[in-house]
Amino acid sequence: MQAIIFCGIQATGKTTFYVQNFLHSHVRISLDLLRTRHRENLFLEACLQTRQPFVVDNTNPTIAERAKYINLASLAGYEIIGYYFKSNVEEAVARNRESPGAGYWYIWYP
Repeated sequence: MQAIIFCGIQATGKTTFYVQNFLHSHVRISLDLLRTRHRENLFLEACLQTRQPFVVDNTNPTIAERAKYINLASLAGYEIIGYYFKSNVEEAVARNRESPGAGYWYIWYP
């Protein structure tokens, strides 16, 4: 079982890399897809309980954010792999402008 954790700013190719390499073997856990931490936690827990390989496709910029996934996966006996997506900020901003939904802002109030 693998827990793969992506780390990198928006528009650095994380989701494209997931599709190209892990779509058919790992569950994708992503706040862009799930929209709330509650849903993300449910998906993560389901993966851990069923021993399903997964990829965390979020920016995960801090040690604390990554630690949540690392600690839980480690306790469950997963192999933990991290991918850092280095990018030039200007290039990432340009790619972000070209992506579907660019220019739209979603504001969520809990």
